[in-house]
Amino acid sequence: MSAYLLGVASIYPGLLNAREQQGNRLAASTQELAGLRFSIILTARWVASASEEIERRNELRTELEELRRRYSEKIDEIAMTFGVQNAIDAKENVERTVTVPSGLDLYFTTSTTSEDDYPCL
Repeated sequence: MSAYLLGVASIYPGLLNAREQQGNRLAASTQELAGLRFSIILTARWVASASEEIERRNELRTELEELRRRYSEKIDEIAMTFGVQNAIDAKENVERTVTVPSGLDLYFTTSTTSEDDYPCL
């Protein structure tokens, strides 16, 4: 076996391992993004909920701003670490798949609002 093939054979498993680790890190970052998205949706619904007191809704608005900031920063972090296309794909996947379970919707008594009224969505 040539020295070149021996070198490639010894490097190849390392490359596979590095790619697998990068894929795992991207998946973990996407999960964090999904968690933030879920929190944004719930918090936005609580802000719009008629069952919350005005003072509590104001606190929730502040929390919602912070969640949105962290969401945006997470997308930027994914773009810088894994590339812009991976960040776009992660964002689109999260926004397409993260929803609030239907049973949880019953908690919110927002009869005067619709899904279009939630500014974060």
